[in-house]
Amino acid sequence: LAAQVWRAQRCSLLSLALWAPLSAKAVSLAGGSMELCHLKVPLLLAGLFSMYFHMTLSYVGQLLDELSILWTLAVAYSFWYPQAYFPKCIKTRRHFFWLTGITTVISTLMSFVKPTLNAYALNCIAFHLLYLTWKELKKCNDKRVHRMAAVMVMWWALAITSWISDRWLCWLWQAINFPYFHSFWHVLIAMSLLYCCPLVIYFDVSYEMPSFKPKLEYWPSDSWPVVVPYVTLEEPHKQC
Repeated sequence: LAAQVWRAQRCSLLSLALWAPLSAKAVSLAGGSMELCHLKVPLLLAGLFSMYFHMTLSYVGQLLDELSILWTLAVAYSFWYPQAYFPKCIKTRRHFFWLTGITTVISTLMSFVKPTLNAYALNCIAFHLLYLTWKELKKCNDKRVHRMAAVMVMWWALAITSWISDRWLCWLWQAINFPYFHSFWHVLIAMSLLYCCPLVIYFDVSYEMPSFKPKLEYWPSDSWPVVVPYVTLEEPHKQC
């Protein structure tokens, strides 16, 4: 059993190491916006704490891993959540910052009550993101955006299937000496996020910079089987 756990965690660490350069390239391609600058530190901490947890499998490592993901999501929500979807009682982005911060602090304290539920709660956030994506796609006619959203959902569906299999059927995979579904989860959810982030930036530009026209591109080329998607901005429309 110990050998199986070590092999599984080694593969998880390898998947994190492979994801790091791709995520760094995606951030650099997206440019140096203030929102992305605020995300760099939380993303770095989330990666470091995730590696620490998978090296130690400790309770402290688990909480650091999960809470770093929670706060990274909080930062992303604070800057990128569309103002059109704010609760009626929230009038400005500053007020939404406070709402997000208070909610995250409460969630952080609650994470110590039943730590076994933390991973399930974090994964449930994906359903809200999928709902927002569906709402935005109904207003968008760009086929590239719809295709990228479909690819994102495909990777997410494969990822969550691997995660559930690892959680609920762990005894089966151990019996057949195949403890790798958690590693698959890391790789697949990373691929899903690789497509999710440019979509969020695309929709954010549509709201916050309406004079620009965002366009989805792929690095190094559309024809490559494995690509890093990013957003470019066409020149603002000249005012007569």
